[in-house]
Amino acid sequence: MRGATVAACDACATRRSETRWSGEGNRAAQEHTGRQAAAPRFRAAPAPRGVGHVVRHAAGLLGVDRTRIPNIESGQTEAHARAVFGVADPPLAEPELQDRLALRMARRQVFARERPPLYEAVVHEAALRMRFGGPGVVREQLEHVLAQSERERTTILVIPFSAGGFPGSGQSFTYAAAALSRLDTVQLDSSHGSALIDSGPTLTRYRGLLERLRALALPEAASRDFIRTVVRDL
Repeated sequence: MRGATVAACDACATRRSETRWSGEGNRAAQEHTGRQAAAPRFRAAPAPRGVGHVVRHAAGLLGVDRTRIPNIESGQTEAHARAVFGVADPPLAEPELQDRLALRMARRQVFARERPPLYEAVVHEAALRMRFGGPGVVREQLEHVLAQSERERTTILVIPFSAGGFPGSGQSFTYAAAALSRLDTVQLDSSHGSALIDSGPTLTRYRGLLERLRALALPEAASRDFIRTVVRDL
């Protein structure tokens, strides 16, 4: 899990596997609530708590990040997360930084379930080469991403600089797939917080965008090799 980082699954982008994803969502809902759950119809919510709610109830996650390693799932190490929060403007007071760090790390529990959500990250090369925290922190982070990419139900893809321009390069977002596509949610990141969007036409647009990003990315094995090359360059 780049520039553009996408964390998610087949159903998120195109619903090519609609039956598979609906089944995943229904099982997840029944596991955790004992009934079929409806996804929250959020319009906007403050980060990071609103985002955490969406992550906990998703059957699959796909995140896009232009200049950072994906921060959903166990894709981000604590040292790397601290380095990213450490360059916030205005600077975060230590208590707030600690709270955000604790919430970020707590999201990992979603993926400690017996059957965690499907997770896919499409990472742009720019994200892999950003040096938040310095070479040591970045090396640890990228090695962690490589280890996570070997996990079942997790896919990491890389968009290299050589792919040229790509759609959606001006924004970061996470697509959370629910049991039914009409209940999906898109989380948009900005410098002042996050917005959660669930309107049908917008969801359709983001599914198409995710499909185009996938088409630009390297295959799984080639993506792992590419990340190893970046680690050697540090």
